[in-house]
Amino acid sequence: MVSSESGRLTPMEKPQEHREPLPPFLLAFPGPLRDQLVAAVLRGEKVSTTGLLAEYEAEKEELPPVGERSALIDSQGREVAVTELTEVRVLPLGQVDLQHALDEGEGYESVEAWRAGHEAFWHSDEMRDALGDPSFTVHDGTLVVAERFRVVERL
Repeated sequence: MVSSESGRLTPMEKPQEHREPLPPFLLAFPGPLRDQLVAAVLRGEKVSTTGLLAEYEAEKEELPPVGERSALIDSQGREVAVTELTEVRVLPLGQVDLQHALDEGEGYESVEAWRAGHEAFWHSDEMRDALGDPSFTVHDGTLVVAERFRVVERL
């Protein structure tokens, strides 16, 4: 898992056979939001993402290291690009800056708008189910994982 808007790997999301398998890069859950985010990555508009540290803890996963390559997965479970992580920061939600919000490529023009959009996702039933906490909420001190990445290959 490498993303904010990350979702769980479903059985249909299997790596392609022609090369060494890469960890999946999942943006949101399968559906319209994932499709929008993947398209923004492929257009070069989305070069950052934000996840909850709690997601990594719930999945018992280590944070990905800078330089790690991942397979960007679309809603149909297909690998559509190889990405490389260029930066990983853990910081309180209240410290996410405007540049990071802009680089998420989702059209947010302020940190406040970015945060409102992310809070709606993080407070969704799907995310609360994924975290195993039906009352999960974020606040300024909630630790998030801010990642920057680049596309190294389109598949």
